[in-house]
Amino acid sequence: MRRSKLEMYTDILKVLAQRGPLQLNHMVVQADVNCNVLKGSLDFLIKQGLIEERVVGKSSVVYANTDRGTNVIKFFRELNNPIPIKEDGKFLPVPY
Repeated sequence: MRRSKLEMYTDILKVLAQRGPLQLNHMVVQADVNCNVLKGSLDFLIKQGLIEERVVGKSSVVYANTDRGTNVIKFFRELNNPIPIKEDGKFLPVPY
């Protein structure tokens, strides 16, 4: 099944949150994204202020989440948590 752009963006942010700053070739493997698609996604995420490029050493470039990118991951993680339903003062089990 093909991922939506939103799913791809969040997967990239999650990989960077878990693995730390990564080079492009490592991100291709970790996020399971085509290199050309990844480059377009990185451009979008940079413009949104969610990730940043960092130059390491003389010419090596890595990508890392910004604070804003980290907050987006936290937001999506909270969205995945079920909200308990309260009826008559008691919490009911949440159906999955």
